[in-house]
Amino acid sequence: MNTVKVMLVDDEVDFTEILQKRMKKRNIDTLIANSGKAAISLIKKEKIDVVVLDMKMPDLDGIQTMKELKKINPLLEVIMLTGHASLGIAKEGIELGAFDYLMKPIDTDSLIFKIQDAYKRKILQEEKIDSIKEIIKSRS
Repeated sequence: MNTVKVMLVDDEVDFTEILQKRMKKRNIDTLIANSGKAAISLIKKEKIDVVVLDMKMPDLDGIQTMKELKKINPLLEVIMLTGHASLGIAKEGIELGAFDYLMKPIDTDSLIFKIQDAYKRKILQEEKIDSIKEIIKSRS
């Protein structure tokens, strides 16, 4: 399996830096964006597989950010984080295409399992699209 590339999006700088260090220890390539706008800018420059996205940020909230990220990369998998126990926001995020959500504070191992599952789903979707392209190509 290829290496998953993760983007952490959260306005809490200390949180993202600590989480990035924990991910690095587990050989997970991780980039940080400390705002929704920064995440949108970064996704245009980098190939990202999974985004771990905080729902409450000052510039763009998590839902707005996810919508924009998905416009740029529809196969991107998003795991939502919230410290504000709102099942309504989590449900809306899932309906809009988020892979799953976790409540803060998070357990790093649980997050890594979610990231791995999200990455597997992304790879399966890409393989399905490639298969369909091959079928169409063979019929041309």
